[in-house]
Amino acid sequence: MLKHLIIKNYALIQNLDVDFNRGLTAITGETGAGKSILLGALSLILGERADTRVLKNTSKKCIIEGTFDLKDTMVKALFEEHDLDYEHISYFRREITPSGKSRAFINDTPVNLQAMKTIAGKLIDIHSQHESLLVGSSAFQFDVLDSWANLLEKTETYRNLFDDCQARKKELRLTIQEDHDAKADYDYYLYQYEELDKVKITHEEFTSIEEELEILKHAEEINLALEKSRFLLTENEFNVTDTINEVLNLFQPLTRFGKSWNDLKQRLDALLIETKDIAEEINRSASDVEFDSQRIAILEDTLDQLNKLFMKHRVAKVSELNDLKQSFLDKINVSKSLEDKISRLKKEIEDTEKNLYAIAEEISETRKIAIPRMQNEILGILKGLGMPGARFVIKQEKTSHLTANGTDNIRFLFNANVGGQLADISRVASGGELSRVMLSIKSMISRKQLLPTIIFDEIDTGISGESSNKVANILHKMSENMQVVAITHLPQIASRGDTHLLVYKRVEEGETKTNIAKLTTDQRISEVAKMLGGEKPTKYMVETAKELIFNKKNQISK
Repeated sequence: MLKHLIIKNYALIQNLDVDFNRGLTAITGETGAGKSILLGALSLILGERADTRVLKNTSKKCIIEGTFDLKDTMVKALFEEHDLDYEHISYFRREITPSGKSRAFINDTPVNLQAMKTIAGKLIDIHSQHESLLVGSSAFQFDVLDSWANLLEKTETYRNLFDDCQARKKELRLTIQEDHDAKADYDYYLYQYEELDKVKITHEEFTSIEEELEILKHAEEINLALEKSRFLLTENEFNVTDTINEVLNLFQPLTRFGKSWNDLKQRLDALLIETKDIAEEINRSASDVEFDSQRIAILEDTLDQLNKLFMKHRVAKVSELNDLKQSFLDKINVSKSLEDKISRLKKEIEDTEKNLYAIAEEISETRKIAIPRMQNEILGILKGLGMPGARFVIKQEKTSHLTANGTDNIRFLFNANVGGQLADISRVASGGELSRVMLSIKSMISRKQLLPTIIFDEIDTGISGESSNKVANILHKMSENMQVVAITHLPQIASRGDTHLLVYKRVEEGETKTNIAKLTTDQRISEVAKMLGGEKPTKYMVETAKELIFNKKNQISK
């Protein structure tokens, strides 16, 4: 339950410090006094977003801190899940800086907003006056019915599986489109691949072809040079070989005169051997160089094909062509892999849908059993709220396909008058009737959800007369099992509160500020009398206020 609330620098609130007790707390005040501001501040520690517009003084940060008694709650596992220290008395704090930065803390440990929202959502349910409109919402109707039927865990399992199935269907659609595109380009990729595959060549082979072609094209020039070189080395009248031999003969007798002459003679020996070897190599290579027009044509054709491919694909290396060929092959193979993926996804979707239909059938049957009991429960509460002729029917219809809610379509049908035509509740219920229906629902499901605190923001909208007493009775009955806070304009509800808080505005130092005060017994009498008879209540109104406050137990038992 909420034990304490501190608000600093929020809207019209400069500094507010208020305690909350068990039972029913009534909050009253004139229109515009700031009751909704109080709820707005509280919503920040429930994980709602905010911006700098909430700052009363834009040069200071806004701080909202709530103290909660978690003794009878079931949130310990959530604390452990988010790696937070669990304490029976825990503190939830939000800070909004002038720059707009928001920070959230639980027991002084920083947390993200979603973690705060998740945990706080298990502690407080705020019912605003506009929430009554949700009773006509399909999502709300499913939530109410499933909560009453103890189906929330099973429907969460179903929805997780349904979302997974939808994700697979989306993946299947994208894969089918990808496969269609791949098949449309298949012939193009195959042609490109086959064209490149015809030219099976490495970079080294490409270089060798270029060199061979260059030699063949200049065969005559090369052979002439080789023949002349061979002639000069071995066959000329004054050829190199004979000259070296002659020099060697001259050096032979000199070797006995010193080592240096002997060294030169050895070098001449080596030179003669190398010269003869060169001559022989020239002779051999000359026989290898032969003009071959047919071979030239083959090599030129090969190079021509490669150069065309270089230009076509805007590359300059054989390795780049080979990379391209592999990429085309990969794209050709994609189609096969996509077909396998499509088959796998279809099988997974088929299996998941079978499972979903089985779970949906279980959920539908449980809803079918729960609906009559829920209808009777709500009708009983509505009669207690002064609507004895009301009719409330939950219509369950089968859908032709799986939805996020299973295979059911749920509609809340309503008519407040005997003999009236049933129709969707959002179409036929007035504001006051919607408020009473919503109160009935909240009263009913609060026993199922076991939330420690529920806050009603003007649940009494459109309600007056004897119905006001009925609403007050229900709120007080709910407060026996949970903390109930009711922001109200009705004296009947205010008088039933175990605690009465008054929200008021006053001008201080030229500024309008919102404050809240816990009323004493005499102050409560005065406030309830004003609610009955205006700013200056008569003596009769004061007596009526006393009777409402002091006889509340008797009134509740009626």
